[in-house]
Amino acid sequence: MIFKQYYLGCLAHASYLIGDEETATAVVVDPQRDIHQYIRDAEQQALQIRYVFLTHFHADFLAGHLELRDQTGATICLGVRAEAEYAFRPFGNGDVLDIGQVRLKTLETPGHTPEAISILVYDRQQNADRPHAVLTGDTLFIGDVGRPDLMASIGMTADELANLLYDSLHNKLLPLPDETLVYPAHGAGSLCGRNLSTDTVSTMGTQRHYNYALQPMSREAFVALVTADQPEAPSYFAYDAMLNRRERATLEAALEQGLTPLSLDTVIQLMHTDAQVVDVRDVADFAGAHLRGSLNISLSGAYATWAGTLLDRHRPIVLVADPGQEGEAATRLGRIGFDHVQGFLDGGMQALDARLDLVQRTERITAPALAEQLASATPPVVLDVRTEKEWQDKHIEGSLNIPLNHLRERISEIPLHQPLVVHCGSGYRSAIAVSILTPYDPAHIADLVGGFAAWEASQFETTTSEASTSA
Repeated sequence: MIFKQYYLGCLAHASYLIGDEETATAVVVDPQRDIHQYIRDAEQQALQIRYVFLTHFHADFLAGHLELRDQTGATICLGVRAEAEYAFRPFGNGDVLDIGQVRLKTLETPGHTPEAISILVYDRQQNADRPHAVLTGDTLFIGDVGRPDLMASIGMTADELANLLYDSLHNKLLPLPDETLVYPAHGAGSLCGRNLSTDTVSTMGTQRHYNYALQPMSREAFVALVTADQPEAPSYFAYDAMLNRRERATLEAALEQGLTPLSLDTVIQLMHTDAQVVDVRDVADFAGAHLRGSLNISLSGAYATWAGTLLDRHRPIVLVADPGQEGEAATRLGRIGFDHVQGFLDGGMQALDARLDLVQRTERITAPALAEQLASATPPVVLDVRTEKEWQDKHIEGSLNIPLNHLRERISEIPLHQPLVVHCGSGYRSAIAVSILTPYDPAHIADLVGGFAAWEASQFETTTSEASTSA
């Protein structure tokens, strides 16, 4: 048996290739949308990809099942409760797919979503009776379980899904042997759970002992535990979950349009007709000089998550990138189904060398300088764009808390007529926030270099809040 895990750090996403040398057959599970690595590795192992499984309809990324189908002829395989526009082979509880010495056996494990399955992997050459591994999708993570609230707005309540999740864990997964390897679809950083480990593989025995959600408790206690205090899901999650059900254009087709070089005049014209210009360069580079009216979402951070949260899916996107980075920027948008990229500014910021009237800069301020200003007779307003929980745990006294994902809808709460200093945890989110606020023409705006981490490192005073008092 050939078994390989692929881990995509920017989306905290794990996918898998399972192959059988005897039949020269490969199966891919939960693929990312750019599929070249699966095809390359299958060819190197003299395997043909014949099947592609989705453990469920993912919400945080667009899967590559259609791309694999179109390029390799692979059969798409889904849980028996799935409903999709494309043809697929349904797999129910206990259904088996044998490929030579490899056996895949599906378990219906609803809870994160209704159609979710887990896949037992048997290496029959080693042990035909005990599974080598289980691919748990988003049902069971390392250190956590899948959140049950993402489907709550489209047909099932969080409590209903949490009850299904309890049954899936206790009746399907917990009875597996201790030595069974656990391979989930996500790791730390994914918003499909709240306490995911940085480990990408574990065992059922380890999870049985250390996973907080698998400890002995009543059904009622479990439901209360997994439905409470879940992080707010980005707005694009529902969009991606629906798109994974649909027949759609492939990533290759999207990139053919998105990697079109555009002149500066064309970009300006597109801006005047409602295009969104996204500058994906580093925060400091954007602050030094950028195209007036552009939004900074840097490739150096949670680019896809914030792009999916803040960009309008119905307006065209134009990219500004360092030369050579356009492909990565468009591909990472394509991974979350944002295929409406019209192209990129040809030459990047060098295209503005003769148009300095279109160049804007962001003022940045250090923590010591901010401390001086706050001690003055006319202190600035400090806007903290971290989450409410982060702000409650510790914040600069007197700061105004409006989380970045709610900034646009709460602009009216910000005193733009006063000097404003924006910060987050490290400087990534605040750079986005400043680029959102600048077109509203604030009296004066600056970005705190290094964010709250720099403030604490300078040992300036902070305060906490037991209860929410954010604006």
